[in-house]
Amino acid sequence: MAFNKSEVTPKPSQRISNSQSGDMAKARFQVEGNAIVTGGAGTLGLAAARALLEHGLAGLMIFDRTLDQAEAEIERLRVEYPSASILSKQVDITDEVAVSEAVVHTAELLGSVDILLCFAGVVGCVHSVEMTATEWRRTLDINTTGSFLCAQAVAKQIILQGTGGSIVFIASISGHRVNFPQPQVAYNTSKAAVLAMKNSLAAEWARYGIRVNSISPGYMDTILNEGDGIADARAIWADRNPMGRMGEPNELTGLVVLLASNAGSYMTGTDIICDGGQVLL
Repeated sequence: MAFNKSEVTPKPSQRISNSQSGDMAKARFQVEGNAIVTGGAGTLGLAAARALLEHGLAGLMIFDRTLDQAEAEIERLRVEYPSASILSKQVDITDEVAVSEAVVHTAELLGSVDILLCFAGVVGCVHSVEMTATEWRRTLDINTTGSFLCAQAVAKQIILQGTGGSIVFIASISGHRVNFPQPQVAYNTSKAAVLAMKNSLAAEWARYGIRVNSISPGYMDTILNEGDGIADARAIWADRNPMGRMGEPNELTGLVVLLASNAGSYMTGTDIICDGGQVLL
C-alpha cells in the first residue's frame, strides 16, 4: 500500500467521492473482497453472511464445528448469489494449527481474505460456586481464545496481502454489565475479554490497514433463547428493556455491513451496542 509521508495508513478509495450521486449511497456500503464468518452455520452468522452477499461480497467461507444442519441454508445462498464463491469448512477454532491452515486454505481458494466476522461462541448457565475448571476453560477457549486465534491468522494473511481489511468480533452486552437473572460468570468474563482484546488489536494492527471493531448484541431471538425452561428469564429481559422485546437476527446486519464496508473506513477500536436499550436499565 502506498501512503503519504504523513500517513500511517491509506485513505479509503476515492471511488466513492468520485461517483455520481445516484451511485454514491450504494458505493458507500459496498462490501468488497472475501470474508470468513466463524460460527457461520448459526442463525446470527448466516444472517450476517447473507447481508455481506447482498452488499457485493465476492467470496464467503463459513467456519463452524458442525455444518450439517446449515447445509440447506448454505446451498440456498449459493443459488441466490451465483456470482459469489460460497464455501464452508469444519473448523475447531480453539485449535491453533487448524485455524491457521484453514485461513491459508481459504486465501488459496478465494484469492484473498479481507474480512473476518467472529460469531462462534458458546453460552452456559452454571452458578459460580458449582462451576468446574473444565467448564470455565471451555467457555473462554471458544469465546475469547478462539476469536483471537482466528483474528491472528486472518491478520497474518492480510499483512501478507498488503491490502488492509476488517475484523469484527461479536462481543455482548454481557461484557458491559452482568446478565440477569441467569448465572453466567464464564460467559460474561469471556465477552469482557473480547472487548479488551478488540482495543489492543485495533491499536496494534491499524498500521497494517486492519480495522478491528466489535458489536455487542443484547438478547437476540434465536434458538439459544427458546424453550419453556427460560420463559421466566425472557419475561424479565423484556421487562428490563425499554423496547420491551428481544432483537431479531437481521437487526444486527446493518452494523455488520457498516463495519465491513467503506462506510466504516475511519472506525477502529469501536464497540457498537445493539440491545434495544437493555443496558440503560
